Amino acid sequence: MSFGLSVYVIDLAVARGAIGSGDEKQRRMIGGRFKRRLAADDSHFSFEIERGAPTRYEALRAVIDGGPYDERHAFQYAYAYQLICEFHGRPCFNNHFSPFKSGWLERVDKGMAALGIDAATVGDFMYGGLPPGLPRPDDLPDYGEWSVDQCRRALAQWEASTPEQRQALDREVLEAIESCTQWWRDAIAVGRGVAGFVH
Repeated sequence: MSFGLSVYVIDLAVARGAIGSGDEKQRRMIGGRFKRRLAADDSHFSFEIERGAPTRYEALRAVIDGGPYDERHAFQYAYAYQLICEFHGRPCFNNHFSPFKSGWLERVDKGMAALGIDAATVGDFMYGGLPPGLPRPDDLPDYGEWSVDQCRRALAQWEASTPEQRQALDREVLEAIESCTQWWRDAIAVGRGVAGFVH
């Protein structure tokens, strides 16, 4: 099975603040910006919607209103939160993680550990959990985030690693870690964090 990872440099407080904000203007703006995506998502999940799941826009409304949620279809609210993150954040270039096979995140994290990096791991995006106020899906998408402080510490750990340590890693793993270093740099440059969704 293949997975994908969508990553955004974002003000995490702004994204979390949308949950339960009741901001109708924000909801309309997100709905307008992603109108085609919403239609495509509803088509893709038509079977679940026919069985009672909310449409993606209905899920977005629930997230911004702070509920009510139908926890049987929690995945829709997680995807709605991803729309909020994409609206407020900036997508990161991500060719080493989309698509990826089961076990890839663990391989990258082992490579990070070999370099002495433990302040942030890509496994955080698989096992981090959605912000409070949202139901957790039984399946995908998964969510995690890195604060700007985690990004600073992780980048410092990367910079403290030696060329010999890096050269000892599998080339693909090293390139994936280098992608992460760019996300850390981008986040640090604007004083923001990173949000990631595994789907």
